[in-house]
Amino acid sequence: MSKIFIPLILLLLNFTVSTAQEWHTDIDEAKEIAISENKKIVLLFTGSDWCPPCKKLEKNILSTEVFKSYAKENFVLLKADFPKRKKNRLTKEQKEKNNKLAERYNKRKVFPVIMVLNEKGDVIGTTGYRKFSAERYVELLANIASF
Repeated sequence: MSKIFIPLILLLLNFTVSTAQEWHTDIDEAKEIAISENKKIVLLFTGSDWCPPCKKLEKNILSTEVFKSYAKENFVLLKADFPKRKKNRLTKEQKEKNNKLAERYNKRKVFPVIMVLNEKGDVIGTTGYRKFSAERYVELLANIASF
């Protein structure tokens, strides 16, 4: 039994790691990667620990294998988080980066907002949380990115 179980667990862990993509927190880094890999940037503005629609977006869309797999092949992920709880406090440097992103892209600080950017950082399109399946949401982002 353990001869089958252990390799199965390792295979599942490998699949999870291979489809996962990290969220970047620096726009300059994201733009460099987007240029070198010929990808669009998905910029997420979130209030991860206090915003109910942000939590739903994370749970129902962003954490799914459908989204992760598509994003890994097609997007550079960039996140600007604005948490409120002490335990999720960001560094001063990261707060400044996120505030600069908000000044440029999300002055009214609407949450959640997802923007698709080209490799130069220009906005192609914008959306937010929608009660879509992960597949339909990915289709929406793909349509936005195609412009």
